[in-house]
Amino acid sequence: MAPAPGTRIVVGMSGGVDSSLAAALLKDQGYDVIGVMLRLWSDPGTLNRCCAPDAVVEARQVAGQLGIPFYVMDAKEAFYEAVVEPFLKDYREGLTPNPCLRCNLLIRWKFLLARAKALGAEGIATGHYARIQKIPNGEVQLLRNHDTEKDQSYFLHVLTQQELQRTLFPLAELTKTQVRQLAGELGLSAADRPDSQDLCFVGQGGDYREFLRREDPGSQLPGPIQDLEGNKLGEHSGLADFTIGQRKGLGISGKEPYYVVQKDPDRNTLVIGFKDQLGRSEFATRTVNWISGKAPDRSTRVQIKIRYQSRPVPGWVTPLDDGGAGVQLDEVLPDITPGQAAVFYQDDLCLGGGIIRPEKL
Repeated sequence: MAPAPGTRIVVGMSGGVDSSLAAALLKDQGYDVIGVMLRLWSDPGTLNRCCAPDAVVEARQVAGQLGIPFYVMDAKEAFYEAVVEPFLKDYREGLTPNPCLRCNLLIRWKFLLARAKALGAEGIATGHYARIQKIPNGEVQLLRNHDTEKDQSYFLHVLTQQELQRTLFPLAELTKTQVRQLAGELGLSAADRPDSQDLCFVGQGGDYREFLRREDPGSQLPGPIQDLEGNKLGEHSGLADFTIGQRKGLGISGKEPYYVVQKDPDRNTLVIGFKDQLGRSEFATRTVNWISGKAPDRSTRVQIKIRYQSRPVPGWVTPLDDGGAGVQLDEVLPDITPGQAAVFYQDDLCLGGGIIRPEKL
């Protein structure tokens, strides 16, 4: 059951405007609000932007303005094990992972919910742009935010009923412009703090490729570049430097531009081809998290997003016996990338999603 006004709620605070306004709105609605920032692991010698000293100062200042308790909790070890180690492993296996997905489920929800319970809280709230609603059977549904430019349901498809039943999204009906305006009207010090887009644990402006070479130096080695017929055309600097559909940086010329078509980690080989050889309309995912808790019993018509910023494409999703899903798109896409998530929607309703499996070579 979703936490109700008057109950204690922990707000995950980052020092940014979104979580700051989330805390302010909940306090205004009568919740007993506690602000918590998680201290996350970062590459030695750098700062994790999600919990850098200036972010801590900003969050503490907002908490002071609101008159709510504020705590910084150590999650460095849990974050490294849950997020960084799988990130390194995925790149060793030729995947292109999205570490925010594991962080959301295992750290920003499961870890924080456990700490919230220890503080006597009924649940947690975040500044994510998404909506949740309860339907008559008691199930909680995850829906897109009305501001589709900021909708973050793609990143939240990993959550289960267990997490969503104890979650609030105070910004559910707001746009980013409205959030900044409201924060300014309330005099919150974070109102004008800029958004950050970088991968948090490699440092501000950090290069994930250099991070991989520092943290896992034996995993990113030069190897051959081949065409689809197996002809060697050159050498690559490491498979992690490339992603499916990439055109620039190959250093190989032909009768027309080459694109990355496949990555073969077993042979440490980068496979390239021409534009008409790139793309597919069918793929499979690993285990799907169906947000309702139950997979559909037949092929289902859905819209599919294969990356956060990609447009939804209509198609069919079919549950597989191993818990994954087969996906058939209505059109060919050039950048279906193993390691990224395919997320399924019906209009605004997010059904769930799974990680795209490597294509068999």
